[in-house]
Amino acid sequence: MAQATNYQCPACGGPLHFSGTTQKLECDYCGSSYTVEEIDKKYKHEETQEGMSGMVEYSCPSCGAQLFCDETTAAASCPYCGNNQVIHTQFKGGKMPQKIIPFRFEKQAAINALKNHYKGKKLLPKVFSAQNHIEAVKGIYVPFWLFDGHADANVDYTATKIAVHYTSKEKVTTTSHYNLNRSGTVAFEKISVDASKKMDDALMDSIEPFDYDSLYDFSSSYLPGFFAEVYDVSTDECFERARVRAENTALQEMTNSIGGYDTVSVANKKIRVVNDKVTYAFLPVWVLSTKWRDKNYIFAMNGQTGKMVGNLPVDKGLFWKYFFGITLGVAAVVAPLVYFFF
Repeated sequence: MAQATNYQCPACGGPLHFSGTTQKLECDYCGSSYTVEEIDKKYKHEETQEGMSGMVEYSCPSCGAQLFCDETTAAASCPYCGNNQVIHTQFKGGKMPQKIIPFRFEKQAAINALKNHYKGKKLLPKVFSAQNHIEAVKGIYVPFWLFDGHADANVDYTATKIAVHYTSKEKVTTTSHYNLNRSGTVAFEKISVDASKKMDDALMDSIEPFDYDSLYDFSSSYLPGFFAEVYDVSTDECFERARVRAENTALQEMTNSIGGYDTVSVANKKIRVVNDKVTYAFLPVWVLSTKWRDKNYIFAMNGQTGKMVGNLPVDKGLFWKYFFGITLGVAAVVAPLVYFFF
């Protein structure tokens, strides 16, 4: 059976949670607060290496309830007594993160951000925002691989310069063609790729960037009050996504170095992306879910920067109203011109 640690206040025994506002662990009952270093000293655990598979059973240290979680859950709360727990045995077998960015925004900030996300969306059904109820709000430390490396690029281009001059009788256009080459090495740091099968990759890409100046050495004392998932997607699988991003960036850098031409096109490219270093990190994400007309809508907010992303429903009636309004507006402008020339 997995072992869980119940993070309790040394003063009164009440449950502790990590506060994004104060960057300390705070007691829900007596109001005491402690630094991560202070709680680390009290709840110091030795990590061993062993494998895990299937569902994990653990006992709540507070009320004794027998609970189950899947093999990637590393932090949760007891549904019976509400105490926040870290399941340390989930970090075995190389699952212990190296780095972590703590939450900066609290739960209410995530709720407010979602409401603001609704504002200014002209095609959003009015009843969605008026009758919508948020069904779940979870602060989750999502596992990420952070890739450092470089890309060696060699790119051939075709380019043109267009010159126009006029004679007494005609307009003359001259097009000159060129073959160009750019080569070089582009270094990259901390290309982040989420390492959880549960998380939507597009959402996780969209909440970037994170401020890596706040990337600290991992401590489980940051986890109480939040959920946490260990990785279940390997570095090799994730590197393919990082490689594509690095390759596109290197190509863009090569292309941006070219100037003075009217057109530039890639004729041939050879880009080799090398992964020099990878870091396993927990990054903070608020995940909010809501249901409307039997469809689930998932939103994500960067728990460090507050950036909110997610898809919203579209009022089809409003969409066609705006579409035909624009079409009729264009027709009203074009029609007199057509009449004038004919």
